[in-house]
Amino acid sequence: MKRNEFHTTVSTHNRCNQANTALATFATAAAVVALLCTSGCSDPAAASSSPSSVGISPQKFADGVHAVMMADRTVYATHVVTNLKKQSSPVSADEYWQDSTNAIPLPAQMFRMGAELVDENPEAGFTYSLRSEWPLNEQHKAKSEFETEALKYIAANPGENYYGEEELGGTKYFVAVYPDRAVAEACWSCHNEHPDRGADYPEFGKDDVMGGVLVRVPMP
Repeated sequence: MKRNEFHTTVSTHNRCNQANTALATFATAAAVVALLCTSGCSDPAAASSSPSSVGISPQKFADGVHAVMMADRTVYATHVVTNLKKQSSPVSADEYWQDSTNAIPLPAQMFRMGAELVDENPEAGFTYSLRSEWPLNEQHKAKSEFETEALKYIAANPGENYYGEEELGGTKYFVAVYPDRAVAEACWSCHNEHPDRGADYPEFGKDDVMGGVLVRVPMP
């Protein structure tokens, strides 16, 4: 094997290793969310209880869960997706990654898949989702008057969160909505260049609020 061929092979192998390592880190960090929701529980039955029933206020719980989720998403967007692009790697983030070769999910897709797994877990004790006034995916539209009001508030008040209560299906929830900021180029470039982008959507840049992260916790 020629020297240049060897160098190319090693570089590609290293990039794949970096991607795999970062994905493993993301998966490990995501598991912390599940552990967080059961912290303070002394028996299996308590795992499915609401946070307030085990001595954690709903707001403190939601803030903690959100911090972990955003750390995971930032790591994935910055150290996996953006880094692969900078290295001209054969592996790239693609909206249609399931039908593509050498492709991985976009940050928003990775986030949504995690949310779906938590939603399917009856012992999680909470749910979370992405919402936006400028969605590229219909699933990310506001689903209630509360969500619409929350999105407008966090867009008009940079740096502030929105907290409140909402009743759905006879169950009362504590709801926290946090600004979903563009933390990496992969986030805003995808949104700005997407074919489903509305004509009236703003051009996003670093740290702009692109929507909201909603955490919903059932109240006792």
